[in-house]
Amino acid sequence: MSKLYVGLVNTTDRYVPNKLRPLWNHAAGPKTVFFWAPVFKWGLVAAGLSDLRRPADQLSVSQSASLAATGLIWSRYSLVIIPKNYGLFSVNVFVAITQIVQLYRAWDHSRTHK
Repeated sequence: MSKLYVGLVNTTDRYVPNKLRPLWNHAAGPKTVFFWAPVFKWGLVAAGLSDLRRPADQLSVSQSASLAATGLIWSRYSLVIIPKNYGLFSVNVFVAITQIVQLYRAWDHSRTHK
């Protein structure tokens, strides 16, 4: 880990309340990449939700299909790794759901506008 990150974690460590210590010290907690990667992946969910306003004829089927598949695969993976990473699971379920909705919108548009 970088010296900056270790310094930030060590400084923050003394301010974490006792009630939050189990989360803070968890193997997939904020001290690890296993926490921060899923946090930043929520940006994909936000992008998928903002695409709901996009006209269905402008949706990328290949992009939506690959993101949906990735979401489903990583959802499964997050439950078989040790430690189980429920943050990774939840973000990938939402990625998959938003992209499946986008795929449905694209399919429905192609079906109704032949």
